[in-house]
Amino acid sequence: MTKVVSPLGSVPGLERGLNILRLFRRSRPSITPPEIARELKIPRSTVHRLLQTLEDMGFLCRAEGGAYTLGAAVLSIGFEYLGSLDIVQLSSAILMRLRDTTQGSTHLVVRNGTDVVYLSRYASAAALTSNVSVGSSLPAHATVIGRMLLADLTPAELRALYRGRPLSRYTDKTPTTLAALERLLAEDRERGYAISFSFFERGVASVAVPVRNHTGRIVAAINVTMIDGGVDEQTFRGAIKDETCAAAAAISAMLGAPAVSPALSPAVPARRRKQYVV
Repeated sequence: MTKVVSPLGSVPGLERGLNILRLFRRSRPSITPPEIARELKIPRSTVHRLLQTLEDMGFLCRAEGGAYTLGAAVLSIGFEYLGSLDIVQLSSAILMRLRDTTQGSTHLVVRNGTDVVYLSRYASAAALTSNVSVGSSLPAHATVIGRMLLADLTPAELRALYRGRPLSRYTDKTPTTLAALERLLAEDRERGYAISFSFFERGVASVAVPVRNHTGRIVAAINVTMIDGGVDEQTFRGAIKDETCAAAAAISAMLGAPAVSPALSPAVPARRRKQYVV
C-alpha cells in the first residue's frame, strides 16, 4: 500500500482509521488485526483501539476467526456521496417533464443552514413565474420548499439551527417565531407536501414536495410554481400537486428511497396522472 504523507496539522488517529478502511478491497473482503498492524506499521495495541472504534461506529464488523469486514456505515456514506453527486443530473429529465406537464416552472433545492440553494430551474414557457436562478439562496422558513427541508429536523435540531437567528418577515404569512414555524412543519409532515399562494412572493402559487434518499431522510425538495390564478385552485391542489408528488417519488426512487405513497387527491383519477418511469 502506498504510504500517505501526513500534511502539517493532520490528525494521526483519523488518518490511521481511514487507512484501515482503505485496505479493504473487493478481492479482500476481510482482514485480521495482525495484517493491519503489519501493513500499516502501527502497534497492535493501537490497531485494537482503532478497530474497536470503527466497529462501534458501524464502519467495521467482526467476522469469524477474529477478522474484520466492512460495515453498513461505509455503504451509507457511499450512497450519500452518490446521491449528492447525481441528484441534479438524475432529476433533470423528470423536472423538465413535470414543467411540460404542469406548464409551471420547476425547481430543485437543498438546504444550506437556514437557507435553501437552488440547484436546478426549468422555467415555464407559459409565463414568468419566478426570478430565482440556479445558485440563488432564499430563507428556508419563509418558503414552502424550504419548509420541506426543515420538516426533517427534530424540534431540538430546529431550535439549534435558529438559535440567535431572527425569522425575518417577507409577507404576512411568514412565520416569525419558532412556535409558528413548528406548527407549519407539523402540518407539512402530516401531509407530505405543502401548497401556498403568495406565501413568499406575492402573486405566485407553489406546491413543494420533499425528496428522500435510501435512508428515508429528506435530502432535497422540488416544487412547481406558477402565477397565482394561472390555473383554478382545485386543479392546483389536485392534479398539479399529484404530478409534483409523483415526480418527487420518482427522484427519491432513483436515490434508493423506500417506496412512500404520496397523498393523492380523490378527485383526480390515478389514470390521469403522468407516470414518471425510473
